[in-house]
Parts: sequence; structure tokens; C-alpha cells
Amino acid sequence: MFVDYVKINVQAGDGGDGCISFRREKYVPLGGPDGGDGGRGGHIYLEVASQINTLLDVKTRPQYIAKRGDHGSGNQCTGRDAEDIIIRVPQGTTISTEDGEVLVDLVEPDQKWMAAKAGRGGRGNQHFATPNNKAPRRWEYGGDGEHRVLILELKMIADVGLAGLPNAGKSTLLSHLTKATPKVASYPFTTIHPNLGVLDLDMNTRCVIADIPGLIEGAHQGAGLGHRFLRHVERTGFLVHLVAPGEDVDFADFEHFWYSYELINQELAAYSDKLAAKHQIVCLTKADLMSPEAMAEIKAEFLNRGVETLVISAESGQGLEELIEGIKSHMQLLRETQATEEATNAEDVWAD
Repeated sequence: MFVDYVKINVQAGDGGDGCISFRREKYVPLGGPDGGDGGRGGHIYLEVASQINTLLDVKTRPQYIAKRGDHGSGNQCTGRDAEDIIIRVPQGTTISTEDGEVLVDLVEPDQKWMAAKAGRGGRGNQHFATPNNKAPRRWEYGGDGEHRVLILELKMIADVGLAGLPNAGKSTLLSHLTKATPKVASYPFTTIHPNLGVLDLDMNTRCVIADIPGLIEGAHQGAGLGHRFLRHVERTGFLVHLVAPGEDVDFADFEHFWYSYELINQELAAYSDKLAAKHQIVCLTKADLMSPEAMAEIKAEFLNRGVETLVISAESGQGLEELIEGIKSHMQLLRETQATEEATNAEDVWAD
């Protein structure tokens, strides 16, 4: 079961209380205060685990309460610290508050973040002795552990996202480009969660492709699968935009193709400028259902409007090699851009 949105409560442990105690041993008069400190409570951490790809485990246990530290005792004995709780989440998990403030983005392997800080242990009376007060009866309560309500959102990390209306052929294309086995059927919304596949471009380059649930008009406002679709598109480096013929219109009807293409782009732009700015490889798909002449006309009309397209068919294999070459070129460009940005950021940090 794929889960990409969870609300959790985390309560870190309170610190243990300090102790009031006085040293009492034979032949040791006026032994003085020896009350130990309380132990620290348990912290709560979120940690990236590479073998996890869903928030299902977190959803089944939405509340996490760490134990408090042990109290201090005599003979300067410090209470034991409580055990920390580590919540393992998939790579690509964003943590935010209920108000929408993003606290951290867990995108690095093995990345660890403190979700709730434990209370420190209270001091025992040994710390409060002074020349004027050699037998203090003062001690401290342990500190309170932090409580938080957190929103966890998983945004799949992929190099390429397959975008398009329901039944555009995204799952079929993914299964032909990679070894992934997504559900494929002739009815809309067969894909209800992202599927990942890996395409080996050459000996040194692997490309992760995400088949993302279909988008419909109003998705940026939550229609259909809404934000569940758009959330995952944010992580992709660029998009392969599939435009397919409709079932209830003339296959050669260019306006249907153009409407489908524009609809996806409008929804991306309405969600965020960042999505609208992503590079796209636009594909006229399901070419096996149309005559070559009709496909050529539609391709020419797109070009007249300034949009270059590829004509492909996952079923017959038409155009797939050309698509793979296009993906490879975009991957190279993307990595060069990222390397340039990282170098620029490093120079800025050095200059500061």
C-alpha cells in the first residue's frame, strides 16, 4: 500500500529530576551534598532509510512518545538517559508544521533530523553548595520534552516524470522502457500512486523514471488525484509529456491533442512556477492507433505552434529509441546545469 501523506504527533521525553542527598559515612562528618542529576529524556528523530519507499509504517503508528530520563540519586549518581526514538522514512520526505511551514527536506541518503528535543535532566543539590550554604536543599525538576504535530509528505525522487491525462499511456511506456510492472488497463486512473522504473542509458548512466497518476482539469485545486500528482512532479528533473488521441473524438482532430497538451501545462503552472518551467519532451503517443499520415499532420501542427514533438508507440516500439536519446541528452544537460549551480554556490559561500 502506497502512502505519501501522514500527520503524526511526537512527544519527546521529560528529563529526570535532580536529587537531594547528603553524604553519610562513618568517620566522615559533614560529608556534604551528593545529590545526583536526572537523566536526559528521549529525543525523537526522523531518519532516511533507503529500503523504504512509502510512509505506510508511519501511518499505522501516528503517535510517538519517548520515555523520560531516570531521576538522580545519592552518592552523585546521575540518572540514566532515556532511549531515543528513531522514525524511519523514505528518501524525499518533507516535514512541515500544520501551518504549512517547511521544517526540513530529507533528500539525502541516511539523513537524520531531530523532530522533538528531549528535556534535560534536573540538577541535584550537589550543584548548589556555596561557602555560605554548605547543605543546600535545592534541586531542579527535569525539563519538559518538546511536543510537535508534524505533516510528512513523500515526494518521489526521480530524474524523469511521465506526465499526461489519464489513459495517456504512461504506465505502458514505463513498462517498455524499464523493468517496472505497473498496473496497465484501458480505464482511467489505473495508476493511483507513482511507480518507479530504472532505465540504463549506458554503462555509467542510470535514469529513474516515475509514472505519476493522471492529471485532470482542476488538479491544482485537488480535483481527481490533485496534489497527490503534482507533489511528486516537483522532484523530477524534467518531464516526458504524453499526448494521446481521445476515445470519443476523431483521431485526426488536432484541437483535441492541443487541448490535452495545454491542459497539463495550465495545471502545472497553476500549481507552481517551478513546475511550469521544467523542461519537457513532448510525445504524441499511441501512434499505432493512427495512420502515419494523420500523425504527421498533427506533428506538423504542433511545430507550427512552436512545439517540437516525438511520435511514439509503446506497443509497437515506434520512436522509443529516439525518445531514449532525447532523455539521455536532457539528463546530460540537467547534470551539467546542476554542477554549474553547485560550483556557483560553493564560490558564494567561500566569498562570504
